[in-house]
Amino acid sequence: MIGFLQGFFDSSNLAPHGLCLLWRPELIWLQVISDAFIGLAYFSIPAAITYFVSHRTDVTFGWVFWAFAIFIWACGTTHFFSIWTLWHPDYGTEGVIKAITAVASVVTAIGLWPLLPKALALPSFEQLSMANDALNIQIDERNVALAALQAEKVERLKTEEMLFQSQKMDAIGQLTGGIAHDFNNILTVILGNIEILAEAVAGRPQFATTAKIIEDVAERGAELTQHLMAFARKQPLQPCPTDVNALIVNAERLLKHALGEHIEIETMLEADASPVLVDPTQLTSALLNLAVNARDAMPNGGKLTIETGDIFLDETYARNNIEVSAGPYGMIAVSDTGSGIPASILSKVFDPFFTTKAAGKGTGLGLSMVYGFVKQSHGHIKIYSEEGHGTSIKIYLPRSREPASASDYLIQDTSIQGGNETILVVEDDIFVRNYVDTQLRRLGYVTLLAANAAEAIKLVEDGAEFDLLFTDVILTGTMNGRELADEITKRKPSTRVMFTSGYTENAIIHHGRLDRGVWLLAKPYRKSDLARMVRTTLDADKPETQ
Repeated sequence: MIGFLQGFFDSSNLAPHGLCLLWRPELIWLQVISDAFIGLAYFSIPAAITYFVSHRTDVTFGWVFWAFAIFIWACGTTHFFSIWTLWHPDYGTEGVIKAITAVASVVTAIGLWPLLPKALALPSFEQLSMANDALNIQIDERNVALAALQAEKVERLKTEEMLFQSQKMDAIGQLTGGIAHDFNNILTVILGNIEILAEAVAGRPQFATTAKIIEDVAERGAELTQHLMAFARKQPLQPCPTDVNALIVNAERLLKHALGEHIEIETMLEADASPVLVDPTQLTSALLNLAVNARDAMPNGGKLTIETGDIFLDETYARNNIEVSAGPYGMIAVSDTGSGIPASILSKVFDPFFTTKAAGKGTGLGLSMVYGFVKQSHGHIKIYSEEGHGTSIKIYLPRSREPASASDYLIQDTSIQGGNETILVVEDDIFVRNYVDTQLRRLGYVTLLAANAAEAIKLVEDGAEFDLLFTDVILTGTMNGRELADEITKRKPSTRVMFTSGYTENAIIHHGRLDRGVWLLAKPYRKSDLARMVRTTLDADKPETQ
């Protein structure tokens, strides 16, 4: 084998290739220059391929590039060796190089043909451009979808926050309403008896002063429970078509007295403002509360502006504000130039007992009372405030289709009158029942007493005659005051009915309003209130059967 290889590479008896060209210079140099340029070109091609493939590891069919680079490099080597064999007859070595080139070329060719269909399947530049455009469209659609999803998330969180706030206010309202009911019974007895005591000690100044102090404190307690009932949306309302412009003009003197001379009042009343359906007495009280809050925010003086106007709340506004129905409203805006409310506590201002005033300067029930009254009136309230610049509170109340009457919101005063009719008093609180019995007898009436509906029906069955049924709405037992009234009027259709309660639930109030033909004396009440309402009910026209 060694001898074969030595003979294969032995060139001693061979002639160089230049001899075949008869050593003609022009032919020799033509061969040298041509093979040199071809060899250099062949060497540069695999260098470029090597650089490309090594820097683009993601290239498909990369091994084919490497095989092609080896093939081209071998071809270049054969051309340089052709220059060598012009003077040196090393044809054995040249043959080995050509054999290597042949192997590389065959391997490359065999590997290339099976890959040709896959190579043809590769996308063209236009196809890639179209795919890129389609991908960009999908990305844009995805971005739009993500933006919509984010907007929906923000909207959902906002709705959840509003719903939580509404549920919180409802829960607090249920609690405060129940508490107010019990306190109203207590305050009815206190106010009624202190009124009797005040009359008894009228000639003794030191006792009269003490009685007056007790009366003032009880009145303050009554005011607090009234505010609690308003926030709980359980106060009895008597809405009627109301001219808000006339109401504000009539209340302006009261507002000036409450605000003082250092506060300027400006009214901007829309001339053709539509009447609204609201309880005018409670609206006046709400405006007074707002004005007092504005006054406290302007200790060094300022301006209070009251505006009215018609407005339409559209579906978009209704979607962004829970418990708001789209439609026409009458708007009342109360604005001040005071200190404003920090954004961090703005969402809490309608919470009961929340106040930023110093201890003893406020109960924290003013705005919560306004909130409850507006909601119970099927309205909407919105507060806008900028710290250091002032606050504006806008009340939106449902418009009335009927014209307003000035007498609907003017306070009617009536002197105390008694009578000699018989009154059936149904009250489960023994202290309230005894107080009412005493006061009615002092007014000249004859009284029959019952602690619950069962006792009252028993009196009717026993043949008791009476002109008026005066019953608490909430009674112990299986029957409430309204159900008792329905049962008695079935048996005695001519009987007049008057209700009393500190917390009416839905027995005689529906959708925040007294049922038609219902007379209600809200607790706590004084002797004068009791006398007027009893006389009014007895003298009124008989309401239609409910």
